[in-house]
Amino acid sequence: MISQYYLKVKKLDFTTGEALIALLNEEEAYHFGIHAGDKIGLTWRGKKTVNVEANLSDKRIKPGEIGLYEEVWQKYPVETGEIVEVNVLGRPDSIQAIKKKLLGHHLNEADCQAIINDIVSNRISNTEITYFVAATYMYPYNRDELYYMTKAVAETGDTIHFKGQVVDKHSVGGIAGNRTTMVIIPIIASLGLKIPKTSSRAITSPAGTSDTMEVLAPVTFSIAETMEIVKKTGGCLIWGGGFNLAPSDDRILKVTYPLSLEPYDKMIVSVMAKKVSTSVNCLIIDMPVGETAKIPDMATAIDLEKRFVYVAKQFGIKIKVLKTKGIDPIGHGIGPSLEARDVLRVLQRKDNRPLDLEEKSVRLAGELLELAGKASKGKGKKMAQEVLESGQAWKKMQEIIKAQGGKFKVDSEDITIGAVKHYVDAPRSGKVIKTNNKNINTLCRILGAPKEKLAGIYLNIEYGDKVKKGERMFTLYAQNEQRMALAKVALEKTEIFTIK
Repeated sequence: MISQYYLKVKKLDFTTGEALIALLNEEEAYHFGIHAGDKIGLTWRGKKTVNVEANLSDKRIKPGEIGLYEEVWQKYPVETGEIVEVNVLGRPDSIQAIKKKLLGHHLNEADCQAIINDIVSNRISNTEITYFVAATYMYPYNRDELYYMTKAVAETGDTIHFKGQVVDKHSVGGIAGNRTTMVIIPIIASLGLKIPKTSSRAITSPAGTSDTMEVLAPVTFSIAETMEIVKKTGGCLIWGGGFNLAPSDDRILKVTYPLSLEPYDKMIVSVMAKKVSTSVNCLIIDMPVGETAKIPDMATAIDLEKRFVYVAKQFGIKIKVLKTKGIDPIGHGIGPSLEARDVLRVLQRKDNRPLDLEEKSVRLAGELLELAGKASKGKGKKMAQEVLESGQAWKKMQEIIKAQGGKFKVDSEDITIGAVKHYVDAPRSGKVIKTNNKNINTLCRILGAPKEKLAGIYLNIEYGDKVKKGERMFTLYAQNEQRMALAKVALEKTEIFTIK
């Protein structure tokens, strides 16, 4: 098999949605020993190099040509007619490492580094990544593998070097609402601690912290811009995808999303790698536990706590995992704008603020203050509450919103103006004995969340409440009547509250 040869570029008006693909003439590829799905390296102008996946056709591409799909030529400066050097890549070491894991064997540090490097450099396909994720689901990492993978993921991306003590709070998710981060960051920053919060966008939920903050201010910044915001305010609420933070995560998420499959070990690696990348050395983990939450039972939670603590210790991060109740949404609003309104109501001390969101935020902030040595044991919660009640936290949030280019004079009640609404009342009298978080998330996404910021659900009741027939249970919000019509159909088969 010839290892390299030269072809003329033809830019194709085809898109794959994500993968980098080149189209070769089938007969010519056969002579060079290339099969569909093989990896090939392209080099042009003596230095520009990219690894792509080979696709074959007997009609769409002529011998002597190589067709590049849009994802390639839009991302890399190559022109039609340009000559590229084609290198047939051998099977990467990562394939052997993936096979090893599929057979139930443990990976060493070199294995983990090879897998992550090849994911980032696009040397292995989404199919191969899927096999890897499935293997880690069947055969969870041991402690060494957790450390090696976290280290590899952190090292393949950008790192933000903050000086001194850097604190953070992270929720593993799984509970609707629960937008405590946006209350905690201004509380902590107003007390002089450095808390640069990089968050994700929603994957399977109606809103992530970044989706919600984006209602108030831009969230996409470079590393230099992020450091400047933190220098001005002590904190930030930005999207981690704005720079190359733990880049392997993006490709892994794309293969886990269709099956809603997220191995716990993958979650630990993802969370801790990003903390390492942002110089965090003091961390609170919020771990909601409940039947319809991401963590279904206490036994699982305890095991995950031990694993988080082990990985944190390897990187010198002081950590505390708080296992919280995950039987009910936190806050009243579910969806970007509704959750932003809840946050502002708490910070602005409105009479209709969600008290469960306030209480949980204050508790977590207090724990972080104590862990960081800012408050003595048992005094953190009181310190956090005082900052909230004095208006210091809202003032700090305004500073952060302004530094991120948002409208810092916003009022909570201006947030949802213009939404289409539909009220849903209780079909019978009784007591709410169950709230289905998964159904809430599904219905919110049908309404258009998180992409459509006004979409979501406002909950008027919660777990444990007694209700009367005809009493308001919740309100649906959408940006247009078409979305609302879809949600009404789904609602006929979707139970949010179980009343008995």
